[in-house]
Amino acid sequence: MQRTGAPRTDSERGQASVELLAVLPAALLIAVACWQIVLAGQAAWLAGNAARVAARAQAVGRDPERAATGALPSYLRRGLEVRQPATGPRRVNVRVRVPLLLPTGRDGVAISAAAGLGAQPSP
Repeated sequence: MQRTGAPRTDSERGQASVELLAVLPAALLIAVACWQIVLAGQAAWLAGNAARVAARAQAVGRDPERAATGALPSYLRRGLEVRQPATGPRRVNVRVRVPLLLPTGRDGVAISAAAGLGAQPSP
């Protein structure tokens, strides 16, 4: 069986391996960055859900912080902050920290969500 194409010379041997080793760190960095974006999106979604759960708990006289904590997975509970404004509309603000995949010495990016239940003024 004959091969088609240009014949390989000895100087080209291992070229694909060298190219793979050169591209591999960049490919891994892109994969980690994409996964970090997915993790941040999930944290934003879960923070919004925790804010809604906390607002429902507040509306029925329960502890909003405990409700928000129960609505979050354990990796987001560590940086959880639940705030209820003393005046104004009855709202609950939830803030979580997105864990970073690569250790940088920082705590992570904070993501906030707010929700409220009750009568809304009509326009």
